[in-house]
Amino acid sequence: QVQLVESGGGLVQAGESLRLSCVVSGSFSIRAMGWYRQAPGKQRGLVARATDGGNTNYADSVKDRFTISRDNAKNTVYLQMNSLKPEDAAVYYCAAESVYSGGYYLGDYWGQGTQVTVSS
Repeated sequence: QVQLVESGGGLVQAGESLRLSCVVSGSFSIRAMGWYRQAPGKQRGLVARATDGGNTNYADSVKDRFTISRDNAKNTVYLQMNSLKPEDAAVYYCAAESVYSGGYYLGDYWGQGTQVTVSS
């Protein structure tokens, strides 16, 4: 069973930093891992994404402030968030896209979400 466990959310003041982590349990091949966020009343949207080949992409609103990194050997993805703004507050979800086990395609998976709150 594929499980994603997130950690690192919390309450910070504007301008401070947080680091989110997400570990995928088990031995899988994962094409892409990423972070998405959803604020109240808004749709879930991409924050940052990293492929197993090392390509990354970011939402325009977080470029130059957030950095995604990935440890393929550990099936872990991190999101370093600097210079946080109140508008960054949301529930952040980890995603594992195109998960394979022994060559078999299992699907896409989501974590349970971790709350990030930024006070002004």
